[in-house]
Amino acid sequence: MKIKTAEFIISNSDVAKCPKERIAEYAFIGRSNVGKSSLINMITDRNKLAKTSGRPGKTQLINHFKINNEWFLVDLPGYGYAKVSKSIKKTFQSFIKQYFLNREQLICTFVLIDSRLEPQKIDLEFMEFLGENGIPFCIIFTKADKLKLNELNKNIQFYSKKMTSTLWEEMPPYFATSATNSTGKEELLNYIDQINNQLEKS
Repeated sequence: MKIKTAEFIISNSDVAKCPKERIAEYAFIGRSNVGKSSLINMITDRNKLAKTSGRPGKTQLINHFKINNEWFLVDLPGYGYAKVSKSIKKTFQSFIKQYFLNREQLICTFVLIDSRLEPQKIDLEFMEFLGENGIPFCIIFTKADKLKLNELNKNIQFYSKKMTSTLWEEMPPYFATSATNSTGKEELLNYIDQINNQLEKS
């Protein structure tokens, strides 16, 4: 899939105000500072579609971008560390939860994981929440360029063991990506394209 157009539509914290169009929606979420904005800019070939920041917790709203007039890319606030007050953090969690539980257009969630780190409790708990609520998801391992290939594969294997030794029968689909050298871009976009084609046929 080639992304020809990527148009910002709306930012808000009220799920009821999300776009009403019945087109496929793909959400991107991860811990603060996992490289989500950089990844979104990389896969859309836009330098400033999602705002990148050295300060964790920059994204604080549900952001909808319409891609090729065919599907929505949704940039969600990070969970975990963010220099915001407890009351704001509570609101984050509340409206993010509402988005996942009530958004019928949501087809797949991409959970971003820093490929350099061992499995983090907060990531595992978030994926558990998705699983318990029957929300399809994939894992995107970010910053793959920071590791040698064998280290990257070892870390992913370790992640797979961790997940399958607890709640999961198998590792969900996953992608290794780098916003720096565009690793994983084609695979990720092809995956979305395949789902969109299946939805058209059904």
